[in-house]
Parts: sequence; structure tokens; C-alpha cells
Amino acid sequence: MKKYILLTSFSLLVALNVSCQSKTNEMNKEAAAIAQKQTPVKVATENGLEKAYFASGCFWCVEAVYESVKGVEESISGYSGGHTDNPTYEASNTGRTGHAEAVEIIYNPKEVSFSDLVDVYFGSQVITQVNGQGPDNGSQYRSIIFYQDDAQKKIIDSKIAELEKEVGVGKVAAQVMPFQKFWVGEDYHQNYERLHPNQSYIKGVSVPRLNKFKKKFPQLLKEGGDH
Repeated sequence: MKKYILLTSFSLLVALNVSCQSKTNEMNKEAAAIAQKQTPVKVATENGLEKAYFASGCFWCVEAVYESVKGVEESISGYSGGHTDNPTYEASNTGRTGHAEAVEIIYNPKEVSFSDLVDVYFGSQVITQVNGQGPDNGSQYRSIIFYQDDAQKKIIDSKIAELEKEVGVGKVAAQVMPFQKFWVGEDYHQNYERLHPNQSYIKGVSVPRLNKFKKKFPQLLKEGGDH
């Protein structure tokens, strides 16, 4: 009898979890649909530097990839693409805020173009993986590429069309969304790969992903970045 009660309780918990997850997914889909209709926010140029925003799995990985690219002055980990204010790491990881782990790229357009940054984006991920990259799964790890104006959107759409024409590639999973706001992540997430080289995730996931990118795009690396 006790075993039956335990099994029933467990089944109920599983059912409740599935129901909650389903409701969360529907809420995020509705929020994403609304976001797609919003006018993109153009971020002002500062000291000749521009900003771009990308989400592609764990922000530790993406931050490190962009830090290796010539012309990139800074890569900052944070959150974007959601429907709540002031998201935290704990809250975004529930999937209920709608935010994805994202990076803000501060770059010199005289050294690297937005088009190049988009090439880096698609060239440093599994472009057909939905809601995640590698071992990281969930809406908070989904791929999103943000645009700030029509010119950027045209670049993104053109590159996606080219990729999907390639034999064996399939459908690109990344969402294309008008940029609205970027929330800077907690201090302990910044420069995480550089500051924690011996952490197991960094050694097992982040570094291999970075090295794979470096081999693929040596011409885009900062001087000495191919070593």
C-alpha cells in the first residue's frame, strides 16, 4: 500500500511538472510572438564603438568566442529576449522569464563588421539545435540573433537563407528578434572562462567549443589568438 501511495505521489509530481512546463512554454511563445512585432531599439554608438547582441547556449562559451575576435573590445554576459524586468541567473534558468543567456558585444566597426559577427555567431554553434547548445538544454539556452535595424535584419536573413541552401544543413534554429533590452548578468559570470580555466564545464565544454571555432575562422582571430 505504501509503495502504491509513493508511486501515485511521484506520478502526480511528474504530471504537475509537465503541466507547468507546458504552460511556461506557451507563455514564452506568446511573449515571443509579441516581441517579433516590436520596433527594434537602436543602441547609440559610443566613442566610435558599436554594440551587437547574440544568444547561443551558455553565455560563458559565447563570451569567450567573441573575446577572441579581432575588433571586439568587450564581451559581456547577461540576459535578453524575455518578458520580465531585472532577470537573474536563478530566475532565467527556470525558463519562466522568457530570457535567454545572451552576450553584449562592444566592437570597432572599422575592424570587424556586423556581418562578420553574424558569421562568428553561426560558425560557433550547432545551428540546427533547438533550445540549447551541446549539453545545455532549455529555452534559456536557445539561440537568438538580435537586430537593431532593417539593415542588420537583411544581413541575418540573407545568411540564414544561404546556410539553409547548403546540402545537409537543415533548418536554422535561431530565432531572429528585434532587440529591446540587454540585462547585464551577475559579476561572477563575467570573464568566467578566463578566470576559471580548470572548472570542469569550462574544460569539457567551453574550451573545446572555443578551439573548434578558432580552427574554423583563423582569419578573424586577434593577434596571437590562434595559439
